[in-house]
Amino acid sequence: MTATCFPLPLGCDPKTILSTTVKPRHNVNKEKGNERKYKKQAHDTVSMHFQCKPREAVEKYVGDKYIQHNPLVGDGLEPFIEYFEKMAKEYPGKKVEFKKALADGEYVILHCFQTWPGDEDYAGIDIFRFEGLKVVEHWDVLQVIDKKVVPKHNNGMF
Repeated sequence: MTATCFPLPLGCDPKTILSTTVKPRHNVNKEKGNERKYKKQAHDTVSMHFQCKPREAVEKYVGDKYIQHNPLVGDGLEPFIEYFEKMAKEYPGKKVEFKKALADGEYVILHCFQTWPGDEDYAGIDIFRFEGLKVVEHWDVLQVIDKKVVPKHNNGMF
């Protein structure tokens, strides 16, 4: 095992750096009892978007305040709805297959296989934060599944 060492900034006490704790932005333990409900609601929210029902999904599952981290989607409820209504028109027949759902407190992570019209499929990860039983924050990442790539292992993407 090798270790990489980095020099400390001039005048910095190593005890201070080693004892510093990072405080989470949100209390991840306050919603522990709702993890199963959150996973189902995150699943249902994404399913409704892929069924071209973003307005109903937002009304049913999203809180009044909504923070979006995808740079292509605006903050708030209406920009979110507008984006997914546009996606429904541009990519009819989009499908999602859920592979994994993980929850920790008020956070849910979904790992999905997405089939879009055309030649490309995607591996997607959505991260949701809940307050009460409503989604209030969302992050996502998409990776094109390149069918020409020969994997260097037999693990699969999912």
